[in-house]
Amino acid sequence: MLSKVIEQAKIDRFTKWLDHADKIVIVAHVSPDGDAIGSSLGMLHFLESQEKTVNIIVPNAFPDFLKWMPGSKDILFYDRYKEFADKLIAEADIVCCLDFNAANRIDRMMDVVKASKAKKILIDHHLHPEDFCDITMSYSRISSTSELVFRLICRMGYFSDITKEGAECIYTGMMTDTGGFTYNSNNQEIYFIISELLSKGIDKDDIYRKVYNTYSESRLRLMGYVLSQMKVYPDHHAALISLTKKEQGQFDYIRGDSEGFVNIPLSIKGVIFSCFLREDTERPMIKISLRSVGTFPCNQLAAEFFNGGGHLNASGGEFYGTMEEAKKMFEKALEKFKPLLNAKG
Repeated sequence: MLSKVIEQAKIDRFTKWLDHADKIVIVAHVSPDGDAIGSSLGMLHFLESQEKTVNIIVPNAFPDFLKWMPGSKDILFYDRYKEFADKLIAEADIVCCLDFNAANRIDRMMDVVKASKAKKILIDHHLHPEDFCDITMSYSRISSTSELVFRLICRMGYFSDITKEGAECIYTGMMTDTGGFTYNSNNQEIYFIISELLSKGIDKDDIYRKVYNTYSESRLRLMGYVLSQMKVYPDHHAALISLTKKEQGQFDYIRGDSEGFVNIPLSIKGVIFSCFLREDTERPMIKISLRSVGTFPCNQLAAEFFNGGGHLNASGGEFYGTMEEAKKMFEKALEKFKPLLNAKG
């Protein structure tokens, strides 16, 4: 049995919305990851089982290793089909906002979503959700938005309507947002949910292979290069890896090629905190990915130094400046958090 995380009044209200809705749009955050796509597709398959007209719109493209997921080929990219996407959002009865806590996380879609007369629901697991939806289902203690989508469907009484395709998408979101269930995944209820998804006929081993073992040769060569440039900070139990736009070009970089790189330094004995700095190929900024083990709060460091946030062991942020400036900022952050890093080392 699952604990009742979502308030019943919110479930009842959303259920009433669905009774009177025909057109539903699902939106997720910029540079969507496995949980954003998994939760969106999981919700789409459920809503289609209720005979709703559903469209998923994301700000830009997602990694190739997620494109096997059922329904992914019909996801609409806002940066390519803005006019059509704007029309769908304006005509929607409900807009489901999945896996983001602030309206600016959907980038240029923000204004049209806010202006839409549709009823809006936020389903998310990040800290400090903004108040821009009519219903907010936000619970940071839950490991993924995909898990919340599963819980919502079940609490509404529709577990039997979860298809194998929907279960595959939900499982993928849960798996990717916990690093293959290696962090933020000690809640035993996660494994009850997995058993329920397995009952739908999913092959979790095959899903793992599709996500983590179907990369290109250039990704492996890129990984080797990045690790050869890694800097370890023994006194801080930390490591830093980075990737400039120029370096990405040298390895025929495509979206998703550096997925998971930030986790690799954590396999070094004594390292409990890892940072990955990647120069964005589309905007003049550096993307910050942070991972930790144990109780070191990388989300606090992300918030204080990189205008970011996230979870205790998995966080991110942004930096506007050069790569060298970003590295100096990281080292400044290490000094500030050195007592915590040493306490956990």
